[in-house]
Amino acid sequence: MMCGVCGQANEAGRKFCGECGSPLAVACARCGSANSPGTKFCGDCGAALVADPSLAAPTAPPQAERRLVSVLFADLVGFTAASEGRDAEDTRELLTRYFDLARTTIERYGGTVEKFIGDAVMALWGAPVTHEDDAERAVRAALDLVGAIPTLDASLRVRAGVLSGEAAVTLGAEGQGMVAGDLVNTASRIQSAAEPGTVLVGDATKRASEASITYDDAGEHALKGKAEPLRLWQALRVVAGARGSLRASGLEAPFVGRDRELRLVKEHFHASADEGRAQLVLVNGIPGIGKSRLAWEFEKYVDGLAVETFWHRGRCLSYGDGVAYWALAEMVRMRCGIAEEEEPSVARKKLDLALSEYILDADERAWVEPRLAHLLGLEDGAPGDQENLFSAWRILFERLAEESPTVLVFEDIQWADAGLLDFLEYLLDWSRGHPLFVLALTRPEFAEKRPSWGAGQRGFTPIYLEPLPAEAIGRDEGVPVPLRVPRRR
Repeated sequence: MMCGVCGQANEAGRKFCGECGSPLAVACARCGSANSPGTKFCGDCGAALVADPSLAAPTAPPQAERRLVSVLFADLVGFTAASEGRDAEDTRELLTRYFDLARTTIERYGGTVEKFIGDAVMALWGAPVTHEDDAERAVRAALDLVGAIPTLDASLRVRAGVLSGEAAVTLGAEGQGMVAGDLVNTASRIQSAAEPGTVLVGDATKRASEASITYDDAGEHALKGKAEPLRLWQALRVVAGARGSLRASGLEAPFVGRDRELRLVKEHFHASADEGRAQLVLVNGIPGIGKSRLAWEFEKYVDGLAVETFWHRGRCLSYGDGVAYWALAEMVRMRCGIAEEEEPSVARKKLDLALSEYILDADERAWVEPRLAHLLGLEDGAPGDQENLFSAWRILFERLAEESPTVLVFEDIQWADAGLLDFLEYLLDWSRGHPLFVLALTRPEFAEKRPSWGAGQRGFTPIYLEPLPAEAIGRDEGVPVPLRVPRRR
């Protein structure tokens, strides 16, 4: 018999653990049956095993330990002026929206809101759950929060500070501080040194996150209570996926003038993920206007979130024969890890392996597999009509979406064949109860080809990219940073 407290194996028939002395079974007062320790009701007669809560075994006190954590302090600047002359209920509503936005942003990156102090927020990464990129997550959350606050009220700004290091963490703490130590106080001081609308971090945070985030030297700052000046860094922008993925050689110009459009894409993605419904966002603009860059910024954002997302990307070709459904096939190859010039026998094995992971029902998998093989050119002859094929392809993306939010990015959809456009409308209609997010990039001439495409779908949002204003083009956002090379994952 295994002890539920210490894990020690005990001989059958024992009533108490020979290692720690804990009871191995709890006898029911009504029927006498043995029940496992911690069980509230008898498994044989349903009687309560602990009639008086005061008789229950006392819970263990919260345990304190040293951990490597990242602490975020963010303070709302301009709230006093904004609330002056404002109705009390309006002020409370504004503050509530701010708290909700802060909590949502922090939790999207896997952080924990430790407490709200007036109009400031303190958040923690590294406890109770630890990730190797906690410092990066904290800075990403700070940048997002700083960028989102002006949407609540144009007069408001947030300044934030992030610091990483060792601190005393109380695990399971309720109604008291989870983390304590000089790290917390210093993070608060760093936030106080930041200008409104900026994020300052310490050396350790900068080193741990600079693979994905670009920084500018903010110089040394004499902080209250610190004997020596502290060198701080201003976080500028995210330039790669999580832990530096997607980033390689080359130069990337700053992302300017498209914050509103990017925020809109993010909002619709989260609406799809949170509400479990399909969404289509069609981004329209002339060549070179910034459609691909918008999608790239969105990819970096999604890659850094705490929740895993299945990402797919395909480009519609404007040339060649046999390119029907090319972008869709490219996405399936990406998901299965199949190279474009893969030997058919090897590609078929990879397809089977991937389907066994994502489609658990054997009969369903056997029906879907030949139809996906036909899409990839691995099987001659269509096993069924168009509706039959559409159904099989849809099932793959539905099973993915049942596991995690799923994104499909179609570039140059103005070159898409009629079959692919029909499939996307079919997918959005039949899979409307799944977190599928379709982002399609196109040029204005697409409206002449399919003027009503997507318009009749639930969750359809068009975004038109206009030329950037002169002030955005001339804005100084720092030097270009290394550009990425796309990866398949």
